[in-house]
Amino acid sequence: MAEIRIRKRRRLRSKDIRSYLEEMESTLGTEVFKESDPVDLAESSGYDLLFVSGRILGLIHEGRAFVTVRGALEYSPQKRYVTVDMGAVPFVTKGADVMAPGIVDADPEIVPGQLVWIRDQRNSVPLAVGESMLSGPEMVAASAGKAITNIHHVGDKLWKYEEP
Repeated sequence: MAEIRIRKRRRLRSKDIRSYLEEMESTLGTEVFKESDPVDLAESSGYDLLFVSGRILGLIHEGRAFVTVRGALEYSPQKRYVTVDMGAVPFVTKGADVMAPGIVDADPEIVPGQLVWIRDQRNSVPLAVGESMLSGPEMVAASAGKAITNIHHVGDKLWKYEEP
């Protein structure tokens, strides 16, 4: 098991679950966990984690609930996506920030400061979660500079936490 420190894990009440559920569903444009699912909240370095039925499928970064990479795989979100070309994939999966030249498509509703999920161009597989620095159309049009700050990616400590 990877070295990630999880503290103060506690079961959420139905009212709190509903709050996170509504926020994530409106943000992602798809159904996520159910209000009847057992959901725990735990502290970790950098962000809090949402355990849904024992799996880390959500995170809370600066007060905003969003999916983890495993959560994006599980729920197949329809909004807040950024698509990168295949040349950017090795860098993104190693934790690099996403540079504008590697972006081929993005949700046009993205505004700077929002949490987004990053996918590859060929298979649309989730690779990372990050915070946008540009709007969706600006990301696609820009030819230089950083567009997304990488927060969590495939292969990091949070990803490896659930590996056997």
